[in-house]
Amino acid sequence: MNMMSTAPSTLTVFEEDALALTQAALDISRAFEAKDEKRLAAALDKNLRLWVGIRTLVCATENPLPMVIKDNLIRLSSFVAQKTFEMQNGANAKTIEALTNTNLQISEGLLDKRSR
Repeated sequence: MNMMSTAPSTLTVFEEDALALTQAALDISRAFEAKDEKRLAAALDKNLRLWVGIRTLVCATENPLPMVIKDNLIRLSSFVAQKTFEMQNGANAKTIEALTNTNLQISEGLLDKRSR
């Protein structure tokens, strides 16, 4: 998918995508723990843009992923958007954990796919 490629890299596409998701999860978690609302807002925005990119790529007709995987990623992107918008009234640990775990699980899946 190559969701966040901005510089030459020796990483595979799967590794780059996993890194982008992991970095977004870390940014959200660190900003929340630091109680830095401005940094948290920026991290949440970056994560939301990442998931919009995922949804866009998954919905492309030429995307070769099986339909069940496409459907799951589309549902996850909707979940991420919903949870992100819910935090406009203030972040909470449960929602932060849900977002970061979602990113980390998909990242793990990408790396697992790479190793097959």
